[in-house]
Amino acid sequence: MRSCYRHLLLCALSCLLLGRTAPADEGMWTFDNPPNKLLHERYGFTATPQWLDHVRLSSVRLNDGGSGSFVSPHGLLLTNHHVAIGQLQKNSTAEHDYVRDGFYAAIPDQEMKSPDLEVNVLVAMENVTQRVQNALKDITDAQKALAARKDVIAQITRESEQKTGLRSDVVTLYQGGEYWLYRYKKYTDVRIVFAQEQQIAYFGGDPDNFTYPRYDLDMALFRVYENGKPLETTNFLKWNAKGAGNGELVFVPGHPGSTSRLDTMAQLLQERDVRIPLILELLKSRLQTMHHYAARGPEQARQAEDLILSLENSAKAYQGIYQALLDKRVIAKKQTEEDQFRKLVASKPEWQSEFGGAWDTIAGAEAKAAPITKKLLFRRLDSQLASLALSLVQYVAEIKKPDGERLSGFHEAQLESLRYRLLSPAPIYPEMEQARLSGGLAESARQLGADDEFVKTVLDGRTSDALAAELVKGTQLADPKVRKALLEGGEAAVAASSDPMIALARKVDPLSRAITMWFEDNVQSVEQAAGEKLGKARFLAYGKSAYPDATFTLRLSYGTLKGFPMNGTKAPYKTTFYGLYDRAHSFDLSPPFDLPARYSEGIKKLDLATPLDFVSSCDVVGGNSGSPVINKNAELVGLIFDGNIESLAGDFIYDEETNRSVAVHSAAMIEALRKIYDAGKLADELEGVSH
Repeated sequence: MRSCYRHLLLCALSCLLLGRTAPADEGMWTFDNPPNKLLHERYGFTATPQWLDHVRLSSVRLNDGGSGSFVSPHGLLLTNHHVAIGQLQKNSTAEHDYVRDGFYAAIPDQEMKSPDLEVNVLVAMENVTQRVQNALKDITDAQKALAARKDVIAQITRESEQKTGLRSDVVTLYQGGEYWLYRYKKYTDVRIVFAQEQQIAYFGGDPDNFTYPRYDLDMALFRVYENGKPLETTNFLKWNAKGAGNGELVFVPGHPGSTSRLDTMAQLLQERDVRIPLILELLKSRLQTMHHYAARGPEQARQAEDLILSLENSAKAYQGIYQALLDKRVIAKKQTEEDQFRKLVASKPEWQSEFGGAWDTIAGAEAKAAPITKKLLFRRLDSQLASLALSLVQYVAEIKKPDGERLSGFHEAQLESLRYRLLSPAPIYPEMEQARLSGGLAESARQLGADDEFVKTVLDGRTSDALAAELVKGTQLADPKVRKALLEGGEAAVAASSDPMIALARKVDPLSRAITMWFEDNVQSVEQAAGEKLGKARFLAYGKSAYPDATFTLRLSYGTLKGFPMNGTKAPYKTTFYGLYDRAHSFDLSPPFDLPARYSEGIKKLDLATPLDFVSSCDVVGGNSGSPVINKNAELVGLIFDGNIESLAGDFIYDEETNRSVAVHSAAMIEALRKIYDAGKLADELEGVSH
């Protein structure tokens, strides 16, 4: 019956449908559904199953954020410096600042263990749509449907993990049009091999972030170990130091974080008018706190560096997204898409009856969500120690419940990764924790008011400074052995603990649960049920001629190397080392346009005509950082590290004319390794040179 509806609608409304299929180089495609028709029509290329399997198994996800790829048969993993910075900083001390100065392990014994990095490789995919949808059949109550969905997904992931031993995640695609079980091989013995100085990885700093032309060598190399030895694999990307030329077809296999291209207008307007302005205020406050802390001295600046960069990046990204939503052209395009889809659904009485009310249902849920958005954002403790405490309190309570009834993040298939993070030996800096906690509580009180239940419960008549000092000085949670004892002691140990952070978490937990439950009952369950209706309608109409929104799962994007119109002129498709030195000296070598000593002293060693960075029309967003750029032969020609400012609208729309991904050129990485860092052995491994 559904196929009949779809055939009639495709025939009657083909012009509308053609308007929604992915045009040009748009799309973040799942590996079960590569855009082979589009690729063949435009570029004469077909991604074979063998090609796709090799690329999939060569690509990795780094679970502290970002993507990467295997680039040698001995477990060498390439990603960005800004993806690796967290692990670099966790290994750094006041005496050895690996973020600032870089790191190179010339021999295997010098490779440095990452404290808490988990690497995932997608080894299998299984369509479980029928099982999930069968569990929801005939359930009309939104809250009951949400509970049933959570229960069946928990069953699927638990069964998969017990059967295979692999990390197992159920991924929702097309707003519930499809559900897939993704199984991952997980690695936690991951060692740092190489990272250059942050100043060359992040040349131009925040002013150049999300811009182009760029001159960054944003790369880092890890090595993955298995059973104490480097991982031996045939699935890695061969290095092509020549790179790709102007107009050449390239691909980006990576893990885009999230997009909202299928959201309704009600959801987009809520983002624009309510949520994003509040997020920008939150980020501004946290940045101010961290800048004040960093100004106390060089050691405080070192401790805060990673967090400041992350906050600055988020602030600039959200500001760009906000500006995109203020753009009347963007809103008009999204409104036209929704109007066409509504017209499509209304053209068939059966569809209108089943799906037509979904837009109004979502709009009603968004209206309910608006007044509590501030509470959702500001009823939080900005502190690593406080976050650990709350996770411990919730962990010991949640594991006693049936899997399907647990809070998100505490399902059986998620526990091993959660315990790995909770027991991380990475350093925690008490002085910085105190500054973060105090600043965050002060901002919560300012935003929510002194009479807010969360503010009253947490502060209990004390100032934010006094409470933060008391909590941080009194807690022992910075010691992973203490956290382990609480985990193993279970609910009784957590209930009996006199640790002030645990005591605070016990007070905060009921408030956290209450607002989570309210949101699930009044917003999430309603929007998930209505969104699933729209997903079914869209999926029936368009099938897989369209791609699903991003979900921090493996996707394939494609495009060509090409410049774009910019500021009345044209941006080139590539930059060179010549441009790096020109930009540095154009600013008189003043930060953030200064050069590391190696580059000032090594200018005569480099071939300055070597390509440094390049842009392509590949469709990427946050989470793609560290993704490889490959050619038709699945050879590595570049490394994604950013997008241009125009790409920030990519959460909602893609514009082939101006949207560009920014990547480090494969030739630049080899040039720097050999001539600046005296890392010829490492360059040989990348290029497959045998000794």
